[in-house]
Amino acid sequence: MQYSIIQKSQLEGGLRLDAEYYQPEYLDLIANLKSQKSKTLGEIGKVAYGTTPSGGVFDKSGIPFVRSQNFSNLLIDRSELVFCTEEFHKQNKKSAIKPGDILFAAVGATGELAIVQDEIKEGNINQNIAAVRIADKNINPYFVGFFFASKPGQLQIERLITGNVQSYLNSEQIRSFIIPVLTIEQQNEIANYFQEIQNQIKTSNHLYSQAENLLLEELGLKDFSAKGGSASGGEVEDSLSYIVNLSEVKSAHRADAEYFQPKYNKLIEKIKSKNARILGDLVSMKKGIEPGAEAYQDEGRLFIRVSSLSKYGIEDKDQKYLGEELYQKLKNNHEPKVGEILLTKDATLGIAYVVRRQTEGIISSGILRLKMKDKEIENEYLALCLNSILGQMQAERDGGGSVITHWRPERIKSVLIPVLPKSAQQKIADLVQKSHEARKKAKELLEEAKQKVESLIEK
Repeated sequence: MQYSIIQKSQLEGGLRLDAEYYQPEYLDLIANLKSQKSKTLGEIGKVAYGTTPSGGVFDKSGIPFVRSQNFSNLLIDRSELVFCTEEFHKQNKKSAIKPGDILFAAVGATGELAIVQDEIKEGNINQNIAAVRIADKNINPYFVGFFFASKPGQLQIERLITGNVQSYLNSEQIRSFIIPVLTIEQQNEIANYFQEIQNQIKTSNHLYSQAENLLLEELGLKDFSAKGGSASGGEVEDSLSYIVNLSEVKSAHRADAEYFQPKYNKLIEKIKSKNARILGDLVSMKKGIEPGAEAYQDEGRLFIRVSSLSKYGIEDKDQKYLGEELYQKLKNNHEPKVGEILLTKDATLGIAYVVRRQTEGIISSGILRLKMKDKEIENEYLALCLNSILGQMQAERDGGGSVITHWRPERIKSVLIPVLPKSAQQKIADLVQKSHEARKKAKELLEEAKQKVESLIEK
């Protein structure tokens, strides 16, 4: 049992009376930081919140518009960025961001953060993000970012949001965060990790793009164009009008116009010319389970949801957990195994990831486990096919027409996969594996940096 005895004068001016706020771990941290040279974030930087375009409408190009779901490995993941107009950006200069700014998730996923990397020369943020720009020349902003990613920074965030119905960080709370003022040499030592992490992520993205390009080149689809677009550059546009036979409507059991867009038929014809097989012949499928939100916990065994899965792996953001008893009950049927492919079928369709190490957790009902039946197919190659335009356009076609998109397992089984010679598959799989290794290295560097921060401020 933990308890704290505090003086009435320590009750933060009466603003917080809940016991959680005064847990020994929090009090010890604050005492430690105040015992050494330190400043508040408000003393060294400025805080600004973003806004979202009217109606939540984003552009396909323009000024990068960052949301907290873009945070990954202390960077902004550019693969799923949306954009705002130049006009909107100019109207919201207060929330404009630049390299070195620290972004806090202020609503919902509090505790997650990112540092704007060099590649994003300018951008803007939505209303759920607070941007902090360090104005003190004696403070390295990258060190500050690593500090808040480490345990001492996370504990301060956790302390302020504890007891709230919905987790939220306001500007006064963020300004009150305490930062240790280390020597500039120590700060720079920590900050240098950021460039190394950037480099590893760039390498990972480049290798993955190489794998995708090699796949499309091998299939003769590098310059595939259904109408005004290509597999390698931009979206494939929809046709405004087209004619479909009644027999095709009956065969597909679909009557919505989007399903019969000519671009889908053109892609299917291309795939069929490349030794195509249906996915159901290549893998067995098993759906996850939804135990209900009441089973979610803040710690325990992983509960892997669609929102926590990417083509690069299981992301540690807004993660939910299950209790040990429930995990033991479900693990035989719903725990992923090494070598299986996890494939999303609800909401965000067609994200595929090969499980690379033993994961103690349960997958949600929005995810399928694919187990290889045919040893002539490399699992990393198959996952890449699903993540590429080949799989994504088939998922888009099958899931279209719904408010909340669902990809039915019977439709997933009919997805066409081109089967290249084993040697070509292996080349592609090797590139994907190297991409994952670079991303793993980035995560290791992030953990190393956080540990160094903690060791430098411990007393």
